[in-house]
Parts: sequence; structure tokens; C-alpha cells
Amino acid sequence: MLQLQVLRQNPEWVKERLAVKHFGDLAVVDTVLSLDEQRKKLQLEFDNNQARVNSLSKEIGALMGKGQKEEADVKRQEVAVLKAVLNPITEQLNEAEKNLQQELVKLPNLPSELVPAGKHSADNVTVKEGGVIPGLPADAVPHWDLIKKYDIIDFETGARITGSGFPLYKGKGARLQRALIAYFLDYNTAAGYTEYLPPLMVNEMSAYSTGQLPDKEGQMYYMPADNYYMIPTAEVPVTNIYRDAMLRETDLPVKMTAYTPCFRREAGSFGADVRGLNRLHQFDKVEIVQIVHPDKSYEVLESMVAHVEGLLQSLQLPYRILRLCGGDMSFTSALTYDFEVFSAAQQKWLEVSSVSNFEAFQANRMKVRFKDEKGKPQLAHTLNGSSLALPRIVAALLENNQAADGIHLPVVLQPYLGFTTIQ
Repeated sequence: MLQLQVLRQNPEWVKERLAVKHFGDLAVVDTVLSLDEQRKKLQLEFDNNQARVNSLSKEIGALMGKGQKEEADVKRQEVAVLKAVLNPITEQLNEAEKNLQQELVKLPNLPSELVPAGKHSADNVTVKEGGVIPGLPADAVPHWDLIKKYDIIDFETGARITGSGFPLYKGKGARLQRALIAYFLDYNTAAGYTEYLPPLMVNEMSAYSTGQLPDKEGQMYYMPADNYYMIPTAEVPVTNIYRDAMLRETDLPVKMTAYTPCFRREAGSFGADVRGLNRLHQFDKVEIVQIVHPDKSYEVLESMVAHVEGLLQSLQLPYRILRLCGGDMSFTSALTYDFEVFSAAQQKWLEVSSVSNFEAFQANRMKVRFKDEKGKPQLAHTLNGSSLALPRIVAALLENNQAADGIHLPVVLQPYLGFTTIQ
């Protein structure tokens, strides 16, 4: 959530930054400021009346101590009048605060000055490419044919059990999933991330705190009987571990990693881009999250990008790193790098990770703070990244490593797999 102080200080600059994200209702900024002024006036009126009540209460005590009961009774009547005035002011103040929050949460995070201009994914900027795109044999096929040939993922049975987009992994396909998860977690913990295994459902406050609500409400699976949401990413429960926390400056950075299944409705998704593993309703992902000092967040962002890049290099996958333009960024992000791997049989790039700096946007919602060396509370900055999402990694591994005698898997995975080739 944007900080009110930022909006008050330079509303026109805020509008300029929101325009970079192509936010369509800049009038919300003016509405927020108007509601804020209304709230401040009510707060001042309340404080003045409350101060008068407190002052009179002291006077009453002093008069009673002197035995001046009649004078004290006059003061009590004045207090009663003031308290009667305070009740409607309190109601108006609560309503003003509610209205202010309802408008404030409509505003996305401001994009960093580093964010490129642009509205669509075609406007994203490629900052780096790595790895070697393999030359495949003439009879190479996409992963949805490979998984049938080697009987490692069963989409039909998964659809019968649940619905489309819920694959059933089996045999070496299930073992590959388990190996990738274990390898990714080991890679992250070796870099200093503490591993967590969080709940797969979150309450409304948790979803609000990380910015999934109200922005992505239609994309999450919801259980109305309990008012719980299935997590769309481990970012949600893991970041909320520190909701309402007051850390010490020496506690920073906080580095966390977690594996979870992820659940997304993907409403409106259809076509060739969603075939096979390209887009699922349930998929596995390993996440990294950091809570850091505001002065260090962009330095940490670059280190997280390098971390994910190293992971892709170890899998020997061709990749590219994109800096997202304003129109392609998420509601909560200030700056995002996407990682894509090249799927040789499909002849296309597949997104496998996003690494983002949210600055203080999430921290302001969930009140993640730390005390600096002077003891003054400050909002921390939060960052997260996929390290990695499995489905498209599996698609690329299968397609790029296919050969006449089977699918040869990367050396780094073989100790986790117990085999070298899917045959």
C-alpha cells in the first residue's frame, strides 16, 4: 500500500509514476487526498474535544479534593456535553478512515525510475541472454508428446480426478518433480535462505497484506465457508510470517525459502500457449523471499537475480532475463525481472521466474518494521522470486534434452533422481 506521506508531498509526481504502469484511474489520488483531509479535520476535532474532557476531569478531581462539590458538578455537566459530542465524531472518524482505506488500496505500487516505458510484454527489455539453444533432431516433438511416449505425466486421469490443468505425475515424472524441488531448496539454503513449509491456505488478511487482495481476487481459489484462499504462490504465507513484526536492524536481511504447490484459477486462459505444462491450475514452485533494509533493497534485487540465473545455468538451460515495462508489471511491484527459458521443440520462450522488489508497499500493508540504530521504527522492504516454478522448467528439460535413446537429464539432478535418462 502506498504511504500517505508520499501522496501528500507530491501528488502530481505520484500520478506520473502511476501513468507509467498505465493505471487507468488517476483521480483516485485526488480522492484519497480529499478523504485524508476530511479524516485529519475530524481527528483534530476529536483530539480537541478529548483534550478538553481530560482537562475538565483533572479540574473535577481538584475541586472534589477541596470539597467544592457544586463547582465539580458544573464541570461534570460540561464533560457530559462534550462526551455526547465525541460519540458522533468518533463514528464519522471511523467512517472516514474506512473510506480512505478503501480508496487507498486501489492504488498500485509506484514503479521504479528503472522501469522501461511500455504497455505490453513486447515492450519488455532484454537485459541478458545465456546458455546455448540446442539443435534438436528432425523428429523432435514437444513435451506433451514426450510425456505420453514415456508415460510420466497423465493429464487425462488428472482431469478425471479434478479437472483440466491438474496433472497426475507418475513414475519418473513424479521422481523428477521431487528431485527438482529438493535441488532447488538445497541450492537456496546453501545461499543462506532458511527453509519453511507453510500452510497452503491463507486468511483474508494474509492475502491483503501481500497485495493479492483486492487485485487478484478472481484468480484465487476461495473457500467461502471458512473465508480462506488457496495460495497462488508461497510468497503469500512466507512473507506474512513477519506481519506486524518489529525487527531490529541487525536482524536484516531475513532470507526465507519454501516449496509449495500453487493454485491459480487462470480465468480466461486458453489457446496454444496453455497446452501441456505451459499453464496449470495446480503446480509446484520453490520461492525465495527477503525482508531487507530500505537502503539495500536494489542491491539485494540484483543479488537475487544473479542467484536465479546461477540456478538456470546449473540446469544447462538457455535463458534470457527481461526487465518488465510499466504496463506488464504486477500491482505490487516496483521493479521486476522475468526469467524465460527457451523451449526448443516449441520454438518459444517460457517464463519460469519473476524476481521483484516491492519496496515498502507490502511492508506498509502488513506493518513489517525495524528499529534503526537510533531506535526509530522504519518500514522494511520486501522482495521475492521464483527459484523456480517447475512446470515450464520440466517442459524445457524434456524438450531440450530429447535424443534417440531417451531424455538425458542435467548432471546436477542425477544424485536426486537415481537415474540419468528417461527411457
